[in-house]
Amino acid sequence: MKAYWKRAFPIYFMILPGLLFFIIFKYIPMFGIFVAFLEYSPFKGIAGSEWVGLHYFRRLFAEGDFLLLLKNTLLLNLLDVLFFFPAPILVALLLNEVRAKRFKTAVQTILYAPNFISWVVIVGITIVLFATGSGGFNQLLENVGLDRIEWMTDPRYFRWVWLVQNIWQGAGWGAIIYLAALSGIDPTLYEAAMMDGANRWRQVWHITLPGLQSVIVIMFILRFGHMLDLGFEHIFLLQNPMNQDVSEVFETFIYKTGLVQGDYSYSTAVGLFKSAVGLVMVLLVNRLAKKTGQEGVF
Repeated sequence: MKAYWKRAFPIYFMILPGLLFFIIFKYIPMFGIFVAFLEYSPFKGIAGSEWVGLHYFRRLFAEGDFLLLLKNTLLLNLLDVLFFFPAPILVALLLNEVRAKRFKTAVQTILYAPNFISWVVIVGITIVLFATGSGGFNQLLENVGLDRIEWMTDPRYFRWVWLVQNIWQGAGWGAIIYLAALSGIDPTLYEAAMMDGANRWRQVWHITLPGLQSVIVIMFILRFGHMLDLGFEHIFLLQNPMNQDVSEVFETFIYKTGLVQGDYSYSTAVGLFKSAVGLVMVLLVNRLAKKTGQEGVF
């Protein structure tokens, strides 16, 4: 036993910071979900607030805002799954085909860089370039005799602006995990395929993609855990009174209801509902993956 701990202690010590992070910032705050079942008052605290059971959940489903929030959130998530989810895979496949090492390193650096730019900066740059009055892109359109486009205020463009920004910021960084999986594919498989006369497309289809299959399935399952979770900051920064009908999602609604209006119990109930849906989606998609012969997450 002493020999085991002597050997394992460095490993446990290395895990400790991450473990403490999850305990302090993930598990301990979970006791706050009781607020969703209380008529919570900051002055009375959780112990002194009145128990109201499922009152706020019934209120959520009864109010007209619920269908709007669900529609907007699901539509944005659908766009995310259809366009953003495959983007890192495509980037990884393209980078894997690059043979010039210096060029590959330079491209990877360029693609990773946007991940380190905050949404405040990204949205700010977008406003500067595409704002209705002084945006450089609209001025360019006017110079060639075309009409201005209300990129930031027209509800028709909100979802696509949001999606393009997501892809630009996250596709390169998200490709890292797929590049790591590609490095584990046996090079002799490609050599054997070349000897059999397979071109690059055939090699990608029959070797590269099957080698990524398990990772893609796991990432797809985990993605469904965030089916009602789009991230607050990005959408909130793009949101304005003109596009609110298509940009109001659960995260922005929780912020406005909980922090701005002080309705803590209702906002906690909305957040708990969102988390419960994510958990159910992970369980369902994981079970479906196992039925189709994949490993799944658990």
